[in-house]
Amino acid sequence: MATKIAHWAPRVLSVLFVILLSLFALDVLGEYQGFAVAPALFMHLLIPIVVALAAAAAWKWNLFGAAAFFAFALYYIWMVGPGRDWSWYATIAGPAAVIGALFLLDWFLARNRTRA
Repeated sequence: MATKIAHWAPRVLSVLFVILLSLFALDVLGEYQGFAVAPALFMHLLIPIVVALAAAAAWKWNLFGAAAFFAFALYYIWMVGPGRDWSWYATIAGPAAVIGALFLLDWFLARNRTRA
């Protein structure tokens, strides 16, 4: 039971994380009108697309998922810069780091299952 949770939790959370990141792109709908919305929306969706591609690869390779989501967390912290309120980091980098840790846990558990 615990191994199934460890297997599915990072996968489901990674999809939810991509949805969360995609919601931030909706702010272009209030700023642009007409055909100008399409390129602006695409630009705002670039990072969620990259995260979705990494999440898709992580479904097969847990260790890649762990590294990718830890890298996303670190990249966000670097991109935002120091001196922000802790909530800036906790909103995006926190879930990405948790998902990375869950992929790492699933990798460890899968490795131990094959050895036993």
